[in-house]
Amino acid sequence: MNPHQTPSAEIFTNRLPIQIRFSDVDVIGHVNNIIFLQYYDTGKAAFMTELLGRSISWYEVDVVVANIDCAFIAPIFFQEKIEVLTACTFIHDKSFKLLQMLRNSETGEVKSICETVMVSFDPDTQKVAPLKEEWREKLSKIIIDKPF
Repeated sequence: MNPHQTPSAEIFTNRLPIQIRFSDVDVIGHVNNIIFLQYYDTGKAAFMTELLGRSISWYEVDVVVANIDCAFIAPIFFQEKIEVLTACTFIHDKSFKLLQMLRNSETGEVKSICETVMVSFDPDTQKVAPLKEEWREKLSKIIIDKPF
């Protein structure tokens, strides 16, 4: 992932406004870097809820995070209007990749980009499993071919 090469906002299939909490901000007025990952998780949950057309059941885990590659491009400040954008860029037998971006929703300034590999998971065996057909079918309808 190249942080100097950011995707166009138009490619993303899911957008979610993020509320910045006072506790997200560090002593110098920036949102702490670790909080960016929380914003991305919130975006992933919204993306999956919209994709599957139902609430996520935390008792039926079938995909988990395997890898996160996050580039911090610009600081986020307390009063900014921030949104997280999410899209699927790759589907494999047992995994898929999400591309996400944090940006100022008023100015369009990109604050961060992130790629996450999600792996299909069988909680009974605690091992990677083939991607369920529901995931494959729905992701294949919205996958983007060329993110940059």
